[in-house]
Amino acid sequence: MKVTERLAALRALMQQNGLNAYIVPGTDPHASEYMAPHWMEMSWITGFLGETGTAVVTMERAFLWTDSRYYLQAEFELQGSTVELMRESDIDCPTIPQWLVANMQGTVGVNPEMYSVNAYQGLRSQLEDGGLCLKSIDLIRPIWTENRPDIPMNKLLPYDEKYAGETVENKMKRVRQALQEHRADAVVIAELDEIGWLLNVRGTDVDYTPCVIAYCVLEQNRCTLFIDNRKLDESGRAWLCSKGVEILGYEDVFAYLRNMEAKGVLFDGNRVNEALFEAVNPAIKRKVNATPSPVQVMMSIKNEVEIAGEREAMKVDAVALTRFFKWLEEEALKTPQTELTLAAKLREFRAMGKNFTDESFCTIAGWNANGAIVHYHAVPEECAKIEGNGVLLLDSGGQYLDGTTDITRTVWVGDPEAIDEHVKHDFTLVLKGHIALAQARFPKGTRGNQLDILAHQYMWQEGVTYGHGTGHGVGHYMGCHEGPANIRTDNNTNPMKEGNIFSDEPGIYRAGEYGIRTENLIVTVPAQNLSARTTGETYYEFETITLCFYDTRLMDRNMMTQGEIDWLNAYHKKVYDQVSPRLNKEEAAYLAEKCKAL
Repeated sequence: MKVTERLAALRALMQQNGLNAYIVPGTDPHASEYMAPHWMEMSWITGFLGETGTAVVTMERAFLWTDSRYYLQAEFELQGSTVELMRESDIDCPTIPQWLVANMQGTVGVNPEMYSVNAYQGLRSQLEDGGLCLKSIDLIRPIWTENRPDIPMNKLLPYDEKYAGETVENKMKRVRQALQEHRADAVVIAELDEIGWLLNVRGTDVDYTPCVIAYCVLEQNRCTLFIDNRKLDESGRAWLCSKGVEILGYEDVFAYLRNMEAKGVLFDGNRVNEALFEAVNPAIKRKVNATPSPVQVMMSIKNEVEIAGEREAMKVDAVALTRFFKWLEEEALKTPQTELTLAAKLREFRAMGKNFTDESFCTIAGWNANGAIVHYHAVPEECAKIEGNGVLLLDSGGQYLDGTTDITRTVWVGDPEAIDEHVKHDFTLVLKGHIALAQARFPKGTRGNQLDILAHQYMWQEGVTYGHGTGHGVGHYMGCHEGPANIRTDNNTNPMKEGNIFSDEPGIYRAGEYGIRTENLIVTVPAQNLSARTTGETYYEFETITLCFYDTRLMDRNMMTQGEIDWLNAYHKKVYDQVSPRLNKEEAAYLAEKCKAL
């Protein structure tokens, strides 16, 4: 079917069901960052293959809302489809509810599996305020019957407790105690990383994130995993049974919830989809919307074993990065290279490391002007050739059985004498903010938005800023982006907790010229060597766990304080001391040169 035929089939069903508009979001039932092709309904109905977008179909017209990263791609892919592009990053572009209220009457339909409870309720409220009705109905499944990819059937993989650092039984006990505090005796879990953490299981169903597709309901007296039986081999089934986990089919979750007897059920309204919420037995009087869920909070606090694993993964990752940058300087440009060939070579070096399983996200390799596109994604037809002199922004990460890494380094490629002073100035502004956050000390209860100014301060003094967050949570052999706390200007009410791992990644982006971002991972630890006159509160600080040198050729040392230089020298000494024993003689000599004290 062509897109126009798909739209016609959808409109026929809309008419049968009394709908005046239908919304198809680019989401899946598990609030996944990376979703399986089975759920790419927005792409199927529009022909647009970008990662972010929402389609709206009326009886006469069809639209795609997406942001500025995808404008060019959308213009190309929507040609001949009759789908119109709505440029949602433009200041005058209405939101979907605003457009519907202004242009429609009647009923709007959505598949409730593709909306979180909170998102669904927010949409319903906005539409009802404008005189529209919202109806839960899946109209894509009846028409996408040809060549629809199956839900992945990869095997559930038990995750060894030597990596997890805590038994399933103890995790269940802690979650059940949290349920009692919320006066609930059951929790519905839809997000795949939460299921993986709770049951100490992993999988290969989702790109870059080692998850298995399933639902879970934990009650005071039982735990049920809803998963396709084909995903369980003998070892997977034995693991679940040994933990007292009952097994039902993936789609059985809806019937189970309809018949479940409980005094109260807890769910995370940002992570549990509306279809699950609607299925909960209406006789259950107490439905607790706990955002974030206690599972997410517990998962974000890494135990000693997990943190030790992260430190080991960082060393393995550092070896790959050192070898890559040595190759980039000494060998790469002897043959033609592109952004994509660099990304492939970096993966090749990482894959040589112990316990490597995958990248933690799609590597961003931005050469010169492409580096100024914050979430740049190179494609074969348009990726840049690496030639001449310039700035390379490389944002990458690896998944290892003992940890997840995420690092950005901006380096100069070519003749160092050609480095522009503006590049040095911007690089050093970013570095100063990066160091300031890494050195932060703060009392218990501090939120990320209270720390964000540390990374922005030097740029703001010059009228420069960046639009993305400064720091996101990072999972342990799990999602590279994790909540509930973060470091950004938005007012996230979740405080930083001991054991949280965050990124520290300020940046400057000069459109049409270059992008600069510097990123390490930092773990929240108890503050050491407090003043003898401290008033007694609990204080935290950050330990930097990423191990990779910075390109000192890009630094303007006149802009740096002695304290910043001391921090940098101490960091480079730590990098050399911990990484060089794992390198051969030539690689260690290269690293020693890169880590020389300023």
